Amino acid sequence: MGFIEEQQLESAYVMGTYARKPVELVRGRGMRVEDAEGRTYLDFVSGVGAVSLGHCHPALVSAIEEQASTLVHVSNYYYIEHRGEVAHLVSDLLNECVDEGERTPWQSFFANSGAEANECAFKLARLHAKKRAMAAAEAAGADEDGVRAAAAAAPRLIVTLDASAAAAPRLIVTLDASFHGRTLATLAATAQPAKQEAFQPLPDGFVRTPINDIKALESLFASQGDGICAVMVECVQGESGVHPCTAEFLAAVRRLTAECGALFMCDEIQCGMYRCGTHPFGFQHFGVTPDVVTIAKGIASGFPMGMCAARAQVAASFDPGDHGSTFGGSCLAVAAAEATVRALAAEDAAGNAERTGAYLREKLTALPQVEEVRGLGLMVACDLAEGVSAPDVVLAGLDEGLLLNFTGPRTLRFLPPLVCSKEDVDVLVQKLAALLS
Repeated sequence: MGFIEEQQLESAYVMGTYARKPVELVRGRGMRVEDAEGRTYLDFVSGVGAVSLGHCHPALVSAIEEQASTLVHVSNYYYIEHRGEVAHLVSDLLNECVDEGERTPWQSFFANSGAEANECAFKLARLHAKKRAMAAAEAAGADEDGVRAAAAAAPRLIVTLDASAAAAPRLIVTLDASFHGRTLATLAATAQPAKQEAFQPLPDGFVRTPINDIKALESLFASQGDGICAVMVECVQGESGVHPCTAEFLAAVRRLTAECGALFMCDEIQCGMYRCGTHPFGFQHFGVTPDVVTIAKGIASGFPMGMCAARAQVAASFDPGDHGSTFGGSCLAVAAAEATVRALAAEDAAGNAERTGAYLREKLTALPQVEEVRGLGLMVACDLAEGVSAPDVVLAGLDEGLLLNFTGPRTLRFLPPLVCSKEDVDVLVQKLAALLS
């Protein structure tokens, strides 16, 4: 089947939820992909940061092939080979910056995507708050009705049946311009009104605050702190154009959540798994440790996989039946994740992301028509000069053999595979210079 026929079939039978570029990609290796016409491209999108090992990495291909020939899928009613090992590996990565004597286990729920991982985190936060409220009511001597009323999800209310029992908090705080997914709950958490408008009414219980504004955050906690069960942040916001939080702001989040017993949750779906260089996760660059971390994209190098990891004492809020997934943590996904995590560590993905990312930012800064460059590791964005259209640059890049992405009218975002080299950057910058001249 040719490219034109594929376009026609998709136009007729596939929902138009994406404005697809006029390219059909059919194969790849490392940083390069090839289309149906035989043209090659350097991939600076990598499945929106998902293909962390590069295309068709031998370790990943071998793991998937071997698992597919053995067992593809069974129910989560049973133990799955190597799933505990993957969860253990991730727990160790989450503890990397914690002194050895202070490390505690993290427990994971396996999902199929980042949005599913965030949905799990929201449910866990509210359930954890509910059980804390019930335990507090019991400790205060509340009767059965009072304990039951304390479990009610109503922010900032005092239970009238028993004055000793405060209702469980349910508010989840997210940051302006954040992005947490496209399901109804994750869209409600995504503090971008333009993306939410068409889908109202959305689930309630989410409030927003500006990124890096400590005073606004403190004011929010002062007025609604008894109703807040969690704060979720992207330590580096991806979809807004790669905007990092400050260390001071994240320290304030940690302090305020600890003071009121709320959970500090980090959405590491885009900035995790060595994407930011040096450390496995973005939060580790800022000297904080959250209570819950959501992971996806690079965890299985392009295979559908998500994880919600929580400190063991928080994860214990879930009982059997509280949450689930038919396909989450399937045999194939576990095999892909294990191969990915081990290969990323063995091949020094962190070091390469740090070195090559710094080189990329340096070279982008020197380009004409580039006003600002931001990012950590191989999570980078640049703002173009007034009058330069990022969407036009992305389209023009196809003719130059570049896969690029934009997140705004003048913003380009670069999320290449973590195997990206300085030589790849040189090719990118040379071609961008011509496009921007």
